[in-house]
Amino acid sequence: MTYLSGENLVAGYGGADILHGCSIDVSEGEIAVIVGPNGSGKSTAMKAIFGMLKLKSGNVKIKGEDITSLSVFERVKKGMAFVPQTNNVFTSLTVEENLEMGAFLQQDDFSSTMEDVYALFPVLKEKRKQEAGELSGGQRQQVAVGRALMTKPKVLILDEPTAGVSPIIMDELFDRIIEVSKTGISILMVEQNAKQALNIADKGFVLSQGVNKFTGTGVSLLNNSEVRKSFLGG
Repeated sequence: MTYLSGENLVAGYGGADILHGCSIDVSEGEIAVIVGPNGSGKSTAMKAIFGMLKLKSGNVKIKGEDITSLSVFERVKKGMAFVPQTNNVFTSLTVEENLEMGAFLQQDDFSSTMEDVYALFPVLKEKRKQEAGELSGGQRQQVAVGRALMTKPKVLILDEPTAGVSPIIMDELFDRIIEVSKTGISILMVEQNAKQALNIADKGFVLSQGVNKFTGTGVSLLNNSEVRKSFLGG
């Protein structure tokens, strides 16, 4: 069952449209990846789905409910969480304080949720009293994802989660993303590391100039000769 969808999205900045009718969706517990060249509309589509960019036309739905007119905060209350590519941690706060900031919607005790995050990212428990600004890039990304998970989301939206990290850390982050999806949380992710991302994806969307160029399972897209030649470097 489709959990989150953005259909026939048209949006842009100023008078220029970046998206020209693309459609994106993700089902419960699924990993959906958006790939494509720079300027193809990947991050724009993600921001439009999360409500950070107003649509000129098209709609966004959660479990069939139209949420196109809802604010970002209202979408968070509906179960969406977003991790931006940069400036995604409070550098002067400790790891634990960053995670606590993510629990702002929880009225009950959130200690068990925090322990779940620490179980997923053991290094964060080890460094929980350390300021986030002192961490490596990969560790900061773990803090950012962990803070988003503190909202207990149904859909986790990730914008370039492996940007600027080493190949080893990238593989580790992808492993953690797989673990998150196994808990039933839907993952919608934009990634420049297209081959690696499609390798873990249940579903992939290849965008080009704001439209869907190819859509299919991660495996089918990796095995598509035209996708490989045009978008994956052969």
